[in-house]
Amino acid sequence: MISTCLLALLPAFFQATGPAKPSAQLSEAYDPMQLATGSEVQHLQLIAKRGEREIPLLVYLPVSEPEAKLKRLPVVLFSHGLGGSRQGCAYLGEHWAARGFAAVFMQHAGSDEAVWKELRPWKRMWALKRAANAENAALRCQDVSSTIDALEGWNLEPEHALLGRLDLEHLAMSGHSFGAVTTQMVCGQNAAASAAIFTDKRIDAALVLSPSPPKFGSAKAGLRDVFVPMLLITGSLDKAPIGGVTPEQRREVFDGLPNSHERFELMLDGADHMAFTQSAFMGKKDHRNPKHHTAILSLSSAFLDAYLREDVLAKNWLMGTGPRSVLETADGWRLALAKQQ
Repeated sequence: MISTCLLALLPAFFQATGPAKPSAQLSEAYDPMQLATGSEVQHLQLIAKRGEREIPLLVYLPVSEPEAKLKRLPVVLFSHGLGGSRQGCAYLGEHWAARGFAAVFMQHAGSDEAVWKELRPWKRMWALKRAANAENAALRCQDVSSTIDALEGWNLEPEHALLGRLDLEHLAMSGHSFGAVTTQMVCGQNAAASAAIFTDKRIDAALVLSPSPPKFGSAKAGLRDVFVPMLLITGSLDKAPIGGVTPEQRREVFDGLPNSHERFELMLDGADHMAFTQSAFMGKKDHRNPKHHTAILSLSSAFLDAYLREDVLAKNWLMGTGPRSVLETADGWRLALAKQQ
């Protein structure tokens, strides 16, 4: 089983607006790595459908006492990278669920691990390059909306394991690499004139691992319709194995995003494209910096608490000196507050 998101062949103090809802499970000294009491995680394997197309899902849920199940869980969707699967980036799903989110990891037919798994090694890169196309990008975006549709149905379906468990009024989208492109597109990026049809306004926030600027035109023009706050995470060595997107180009996304919403960017020093994945490539010795996963988990958890739970403590941590407490000196961190319209 491949556990990567992408096959490796390849000090402002924020004043919250609106009603703040601090999370009861977190202490006053906010800690994004603190887990809920018990913090056991349940896994559900489900299939969402759109016509004949199936979208395999792996859902991470916190195991709760029966009376706690009356509390609906904010939802985080995750889209894997090229050649990946719903099992990839499990460290994210496990942590988010242990902090009280429902984490739904999708698998996209046509650009998943089935593209390369049965091929001889010398054919795999060719097959992956062929799968990185506009048709699969569109299918992925449609998978996102179909998955949300399915979750809405299951949340109301008697006897279903998800009955009444999900708070779909508080929904985040996330993804790595090709999954990052998917995330940007469903949140308003216009990679082409027709791309706007793939947006889904049910999404409230986005976490983007290895962001990519639009292929055509300027980043500012392609990203001007993004309608949610975003947390972008990249690395100083984050060059795409396929497509050739450079670390410098990835940082264009932050600058191109509109001023209508808060935006954040973490640049991990020394992190390459595989720093975001579950494990090192194909059993090779793992030379990755283990602190990078701690930073990713910390920043993503604070972001989700801030924008799905409207947690004032998380917002203060995120907007203040909190991030620097989990980052190394050479890591880059920047943010931009929304401008009043």
